[in-house]
Amino acid sequence: MKLILKILTVIFVCAGVLGAWYIYSKQPIRSGEVSLTNLQAPVSVRYDERGVPHIQAQNEADMYRTLGYVHAQDRLFQMEMVRRLARGELAAILGPKLLVTDRLFRTLGIRAHADAYAAKMDTSTPANKALAAYLDGINQYQNIHPAPIEFDILGITKRPFTAADTLSVAGYMAYSFAAAFRTEPVLTYVRDQLGADYLEVFDLAWHPEGVVSPPLSTKDWHGLNRLAHISQQAISDSGLALFEGSNAWAVSGSRTSSGKPLLAGDPHIGFAVPSVWYEAHLSYPGFELYGHHQALNPVASLGHNMDFGWSITMFQNDDIDLIAEKLNPDNINQVWYQGQWVELQSRTEQIEVKGEDPVTLTLRRSPHGPIINDALGEHSGKTPIAMWWAFLETDNPILDAFYQLNRADTLAKARAASEKIHAPGLNIIWANASGDIGWWAAAQLPLRPSGVNPTFILDGSSAEADKLGFVPFTDNPQQENPERGYIISANYQPVPDSGIEVPGYYNLPARGIRLEQRLSDNSVQWNVQNSQALQLDTGSGYAQLLLKPLLPIIKTAASADEKELVNLLSNWDGDHKTDEVAATIFNQLVYQLAFEAMSDEMGDGFFATLIRTRVIDFALPRLAEDPDSPWWDNQKTSVTEDRAATVTVAWRESLKHLRITLGNNTANWQWGAVHTLTHEHPLGQQKPLDILFNVGQFAVPGGHETPNNLSHKIGPAPWSVAYGPSTRRLIDFADPSQSLGINPVGQSGVLFDQHYRDQAESYINGQYHKQYLSEADVAANTEDTLQLVPVK
Repeated sequence: MKLILKILTVIFVCAGVLGAWYIYSKQPIRSGEVSLTNLQAPVSVRYDERGVPHIQAQNEADMYRTLGYVHAQDRLFQMEMVRRLARGELAAILGPKLLVTDRLFRTLGIRAHADAYAAKMDTSTPANKALAAYLDGINQYQNIHPAPIEFDILGITKRPFTAADTLSVAGYMAYSFAAAFRTEPVLTYVRDQLGADYLEVFDLAWHPEGVVSPPLSTKDWHGLNRLAHISQQAISDSGLALFEGSNAWAVSGSRTSSGKPLLAGDPHIGFAVPSVWYEAHLSYPGFELYGHHQALNPVASLGHNMDFGWSITMFQNDDIDLIAEKLNPDNINQVWYQGQWVELQSRTEQIEVKGEDPVTLTLRRSPHGPIINDALGEHSGKTPIAMWWAFLETDNPILDAFYQLNRADTLAKARAASEKIHAPGLNIIWANASGDIGWWAAAQLPLRPSGVNPTFILDGSSAEADKLGFVPFTDNPQQENPERGYIISANYQPVPDSGIEVPGYYNLPARGIRLEQRLSDNSVQWNVQNSQALQLDTGSGYAQLLLKPLLPIIKTAASADEKELVNLLSNWDGDHKTDEVAATIFNQLVYQLAFEAMSDEMGDGFFATLIRTRVIDFALPRLAEDPDSPWWDNQKTSVTEDRAATVTVAWRESLKHLRITLGNNTANWQWGAVHTLTHEHPLGQQKPLDILFNVGQFAVPGGHETPNNLSHKIGPAPWSVAYGPSTRRLIDFADPSQSLGINPVGQSGVLFDQHYRDQAESYINGQYHKQYLSEADVAANTEDTLQLVPVK
């Protein structure tokens, strides 16, 4: 027995030692010396207390090569996952459940487009040289270091990263901005199946002549709704971040305490582990930038230095048209286009599937674009639905655009860089230390025939699906140094001075209105401190707007013991603090109102899609105001319900659900109890790996379309926060070295690393960290130094 115990002890000790060595071998190396090929001179990488690298190089190529190396050692698995998602290669490592996602991304044509683009790239341009050096740094790290833990778990084989991978990731970003896949099928269904009266709550022009001819079949509608569902789920199933919205503003020196411009930005992106942004301070003689980088991108998407800075928000212009093609009844490989039958192009691609045989896809393309319902295979309807997408139809030199934006220290340079962004549409909000502020809605906006409403699926057999060119960039929405002294961007519909219409899938103006109310107050001199309060504001006027016509009905319907709850709603200011009970009641009521009014007409599938669109946010207040809307009648009953009857049912069902879910003690209905954030890792979707890889749960304030946009999907309580500020940045150009920022989780994506989750609680508590830019601050806060040297 003693011998057995000794043997078991030795085994456990050895296992512990091996386990510790295994974990240690996977950790980032932030000190010492590493030799890299292709370096021209030594490079210093100093890491601060948050794990942010401060890179000092002697030339540009060495700087970007080093960035690739350090980015990879913190985020290699993220890079691997995002390229596989964009290129339709997830099923090879995650199995058949991701086949539907791979089919979608192959059908979108991102992979083929990126490969063709990479093949004709001019490798001599500064931006492409930067990309080549950066990718070399990634690949050198991958070649000489053990693979991340996730590679071992999933059986991923290392392979080089290429320019086509980076270009594919740009396509993923453009796709994640696109709301057309969810919205156009839903609204077309309302128009063609329910009629004009039902369309009125969406405030869209009614064009009966636009109804697709011949009409879509039941199988077509089922296929379109399935496609909408797949497009929504594709990224969330992979555990990667979806781009959703954003806030940004720039304030002129005339309105600030310091007398210099102030820049604020917080892009709204899906939460994940690791977070989307990788912070890095880059420098070589003649260049310096503190930037926020996406995986596989050498140039910063957000950045600043002592002279200038910028942030981005989603433009949310409609750069995708879904087009129903008319098939030749005598030849299913032909569609009617511009007065004649034309052949569909086709190609095949093969998808590797873990544990199963490869799947071969036949992908078709009409003159309008890829046939996207080919992604559904046998579940597709008989009508081919083509996709015209600006990302595939423009030159879109987005890498060159941001390379220039990383160096744009004047209005003219920033404007010229922004003009090169074709898709996805982005708002560039920019400021400099010289006193200028600017905003450019950057996108190539298609010119459609007069009277065409791209909110609906278009008829490919007519001229309405044709494009007449693109709007000149000078006619895009934009402002430079406006007299009012500030610029706001918050995803609402812009009104360009040119007077052109810019169709899009815009967010509620609630956030923009809230920011406008604060920033238009001439008695306030803006600084970093009161700007923090504005970024962290959890209030919204949307609640009062929606509740105003409903409260009289609810007061009549409420029982005696519900009067206190009605009073809470009546007196509530719309602030979504964690201790608010009214916020919980309101958000449950929002879902219940939509469900009781619309689910009977839409059916379960289309209703589930509708409440994932932005148009529902606009529709509900208009519905609440209109007592005569046909939506109020429940088609499943033999009587005709009016607004009062349906609102009463929504109120009672809301309280019933909350009592079942949270108990009868309404003191336990606080917002923080039902509104929580968990940062999910791709492997954290599988128990018990969630315990290791995920970060959270946290009770969080904020809500749907509050400035602190910690937002959830419309649905019944409880609510998991889906997206929110992916960073919060504040830069006062009186002294940009004192700029502030925060990462929602941590700088590192390496499990067990000290920077894996070290900022998560600070983020929830609304704290900020200094972004070191000056040499004195970098030196004083250096915790580790890594030297990269040329191979001798």
